Amino acid sequence: MISYLNGRIILKRDKFIILEVSGVGYKVFLNRQTLLKLPASPAKRGEPEIDSVEFFIYHDIKEDKSDLYGFLSYDELDFFEVLNDIHGVGPKAALEISVLGPLDKIKDKILAQDEKLFAGIPGIGAKRASSIILELTGKIIGPAKAGSRLGGTDDAEDALIQLGFSRQQAKDALSRVPSNVKDVQERIKLALKTLGK
Repeated sequence: MISYLNGRIILKRDKFIILEVSGVGYKVFLNRQTLLKLPASPAKRGEPEIDSVEFFIYHDIKEDKSDLYGFLSYDELDFFEVLNDIHGVGPKAALEISVLGPLDKIKDKILAQDEKLFAGIPGIGAKRASSIILELTGKIIGPAKAGSRLGGTDDAEDALIQLGFSRQQAKDALSRVPSNVKDVQERIKLALKTLGK
């Protein structure tokens, strides 16, 4: 599994580069922002080592392919992996969305359920944006509620309060969630739908 590469760019295209590392060329897919940060023309042989570029890599291995996705920082890679885990997103869409990251910088917009966040990203319509935001909301508030109690006995209730709802609003919304739903993140998602978020 490849997780990091450091080399020189020998070819640059709209969605990927070829990165030469110790005489081997790797095709690495990059998002638009990363491509814009790279030199306009590839390095030539014999140029100083300062022209080398390093990438944190997500190695997507399937039965019929093996793709590499590159990121200039580990935070960008981390956000990409969160996105890639969301049902129906996949690595190509996650790569495009990752230009918005890292997660902590856009969490306020996610918690505000701002679907305009994904405007202009190919293949992400309103319905898909809403689904992605719901899952990301669960991932953001999951760690937050785990480390602190707000005086209640319900993790989902505490998480909704941290999102700015009153305890009574949280209780009312959660009372409408089917009793057979036990997963905390799923209960939060369903409660947010009831609250119109």
